[in-house]
Amino acid sequence: MDKTDKKGEKREPENKALSLRERLEDVKTTRWIRFGIVSLIFFLWVVWMGNPWLALIWLLLIDIYITGFIPWTWWKNTKGTTRVVWGWVDAIIYALILVYFIFAFIGQNYMIPSSSLEKSLLVGDYLWVNKAMYGPRVPQTPLHFPLEQHTLPIINTKSYIEYPQLSYHRLPGLREIERGDIVVFNYPQGDTVALKIQNPDYYQISYDLKQNGVGNPRAYIEANPDIFGEIVYRPVDRRENYVKRAIGLPGERLLIRNDTIFINGKAIEEPTNVQYNYIIPVSTNVPAIRWEELGVSMDDYNGSLSRDELTGTFYYDIPLTKEMKRKVEKWPEVTGPLLTEAETGRFNLAPGIFPLGNPYGWTRPDMGEFWIPKRGSTLHLTLDNLPVYERVIRVYEGNDLEVKDGKIYINGEPNEYYTFKMDYYWMMGDNRDKSADSRYWGFVPEDHIVGTPMFVFASFDKDKGLFDGKVRWERILKSANPDRGKWE
Repeated sequence: MDKTDKKGEKREPENKALSLRERLEDVKTTRWIRFGIVSLIFFLWVVWMGNPWLALIWLLLIDIYITGFIPWTWWKNTKGTTRVVWGWVDAIIYALILVYFIFAFIGQNYMIPSSSLEKSLLVGDYLWVNKAMYGPRVPQTPLHFPLEQHTLPIINTKSYIEYPQLSYHRLPGLREIERGDIVVFNYPQGDTVALKIQNPDYYQISYDLKQNGVGNPRAYIEANPDIFGEIVYRPVDRRENYVKRAIGLPGERLLIRNDTIFINGKAIEEPTNVQYNYIIPVSTNVPAIRWEELGVSMDDYNGSLSRDELTGTFYYDIPLTKEMKRKVEKWPEVTGPLLTEAETGRFNLAPGIFPLGNPYGWTRPDMGEFWIPKRGSTLHLTLDNLPVYERVIRVYEGNDLEVKDGKIYINGEPNEYYTFKMDYYWMMGDNRDKSADSRYWGFVPEDHIVGTPMFVFASFDKDKGLFDGKVRWERILKSANPDRGKWE
């Protein structure tokens, strides 16, 4: 007969020839209860996934919990070091499987690395990202280490195996993306990466090289690994995670004039904590403590004092909210009105602006009106609007696209119309003049969407010491999207 340990857990049968009936009779009531709970959760997951073939995995659960034909816990009958080592291995495997499913289908932690959403979210904020809100994306690269996005630390190798690659599929969610939502997504231009120079991205590097007379940028980059490093390709769900605010939704027309955003011809309200870089003329240096008390990060005010070569006056170039601007205007060191970078008209705002090559003369605060692609909608393509949609058609939706003799060819056939397969979004940061967002790399495809941050579970100020305010206690459990519903 089978034996049980002191906790009542089933051990592997000493007699491997036990019949199915004998095995079932040996199972404790508590194990049947656990099996029932696990089975219920499993079948709810199968229904959610919408794939009945996954139900076959239940046969493994039956053997793990009930029948024990496969000696899953053989190591429990060993002694000494072997039992201890395999006990740890067993616990780690279970933990990694649990983490894998939680991170894939429920939510995941995420750290804010840049200032693009300040002051809504701060550098050093650790967020809990809800993946179920918009419907979790079934892992397209299923064989990956669940705790690392694309690179394993220390050994510095890929944290995933590229094959198999599953087609894009998203499970039912609670709602669609709405204007004003803060969204985590995979970086759209992160498919090809030069490991030593990841900002600017590979496509911007290649464009700049071509502008400087390099005929074959790819060959040049590959021939100079000491400068650019190895070139790698990353699947959609293994690309860098970015976090921005959803501004434009599928099927809408978007226009930017003097930093004001128009959707379908109507100006939309700005986020509460939107920031712009202001040129602040001063008579003398402003003490660092004053900037810190205002809430300006050290990276923004350190070394920001410059001298205007035309007028000889000194100025700071600092990102400020409207409330911060009102306070700065009262400082005794300030000698004139505060103007945004765009208002001065003397700052180069054009390099890198979407679409790559920028044939329209668009700048960061001024972009001509264009339509955001929507799944199932058909667009009349022209040579004039093609640069806006070329990457969508060619890269995100996998078509062969070229222009010959003034005509547009899609998959080898001349075609002036294209029907989009996915929804697309226009994402921007609240720190408008310090955000690498859709104004530089364009639309975010729906298959790149990860989820939405729900709350801040930890926050650390990199400019402060451990006993000098490093932990921002006031931000813990704070909503990650306080402007939710503002645009409804």
